[in-house]
Amino acid sequence: MTVMDKINGATRMATQMVFDKENVSYLEAGALYGIVAQGRFNMSVLEALYNHAKDPELRTLVEQCIEQQVRITVDNCEEALQKGNADVPKFHFTHRQLHKHPLELPSDACLTDSEIAATLGTMAKGSQMALLAALHQSYQLDVGMMLRKRLDEGLDWNLRLLNLMLNRGWLPHVAKVEH
Repeated sequence: MTVMDKINGATRMATQMVFDKENVSYLEAGALYGIVAQGRFNMSVLEALYNHAKDPELRTLVEQCIEQQVRITVDNCEEALQKGNADVPKFHFTHRQLHKHPLELPSDACLTDSEIAATLGTMAKGSQMALLAALHQSYQLDVGMMLRKRLDEGLDWNLRLLNLMLNRGWLPHVAKVEH
């Protein structure tokens, strides 16, 4: 996306916010509702993964994912639902304290750091697909711009996870097809 595209998008969004006060559509509301519900669940899983992770960089990435990806995305989607007079999911999952040091559990009772990283990658891919699907169903420009920003930031975070996995040798070896 060029700088001019971003300026045009921001201008359209500002104009829409002043003149276009439509509620979110059923498709938008459904997608946002699903993102909020899954995001709340993901936060509880991420908190548990954080407490099991031993690698300091992995722990930092999990914490960043919780605070800078999931929490912000859930908050933004809830705000869009509320602005559009749609219901916000009422269910909540257990909040876990983030411990300064990894929990000491038997090795057969928790995931390894490489398994945690693979889990994070799978969760990220699912979240990014949900954001992309919601973006494709979006009619409101401000909702679409918010979803695009969340998707872009999620992809950037995912690249940092991939680099960590590469540097630590945590990427699984995939056999190549031979002809």
